Amino acid sequence: MLGCWRAAAAISAGRGAGCARGRFTMAKSKFEYVRDFEADDTCLPNCWIVVRLDGRNFHRFAEQHEFKKPNDERALCLMTKCAQTVMQELEDITIAYGQSDEYSFVFKKKSKWFKRRASKFMTHVVSQFASSYVFYWKDYFKDQQLLYPPGFDGRIVLYPSNQNLKDYLSWRQADCHINNLYNTVFWMLVQRSGLTPVQAQDRLQGTLAGDKNEILFSEFNINYNNEPLMYRKGTVLIWQKVNEVMTKKIKLPKETEEKEVEVTRTRTKVVPLYCDIIGDQFWEEYPEILAEDS
Repeated sequence: MLGCWRAAAAISAGRGAGCARGRFTMAKSKFEYVRDFEADDTCLPNCWIVVRLDGRNFHRFAEQHEFKKPNDERALCLMTKCAQTVMQELEDITIAYGQSDEYSFVFKKKSKWFKRRASKFMTHVVSQFASSYVFYWKDYFKDQQLLYPPGFDGRIVLYPSNQNLKDYLSWRQADCHINNLYNTVFWMLVQRSGLTPVQAQDRLQGTLAGDKNEILFSEFNINYNNEPLMYRKGTVLIWQKVNEVMTKKIKLPKETEEKEVEVTRTRTKVVPLYCDIIGDQFWEEYPEILAEDS
């Protein structure tokens, strides 16, 4: 309808455009040369397209909205809900990985979405994610009012080989482990030992992973390996077939009243996993993620 409206406007202006057989012919004008200034941002073919978004100034956002330290399960689950929404809207995403205030979305190597324009991939992902964050906020932070809208920035990186992509996701999961181990020890020192943030930072300066594990165990009786996988490993989102049991009312032959029966339907849904993706086991278990015809 919008195209026909424009065509009608062009006809009334004497430019001869029309809406014939449902097809719209764009009216020409002397101003169209400005399109030549648009940069060609088409992604290279046969490359994995990764869109990674990060929360903008989320340290301040977390403080003002009273996020629990070192991890706020509500905030992490909200991030995952937003990522699931993105994947459901953009079905060419084959896998996503998230931790803290970031999420990475991997589009298929042969994806033709948006004519492989990088700006389209990035803006669609970031805008869908940000709007979902505001929309679903009340479902996870029931008693906490959203004080101001959050911001997210995005970037695009192309990876030509499967190994490059696996190494990228491994890097992000290793980063999750390093940051979470540090934050877990840091906040235990602040919350339970009474150290100031500066004192806790000085205490941890130069320590290795083994040192941090020892502090947690000897001083706080915490075995880091028993911490929730969502905190230690982050969240992996993949497509899986799931059986859903639904109750349906049907009317059987020779009976006057309807009866409720259970019906099982198979649907493909975005499912969260909390597991290691650095080793080979995950990729052997889900080979379809990297399949050329996935």
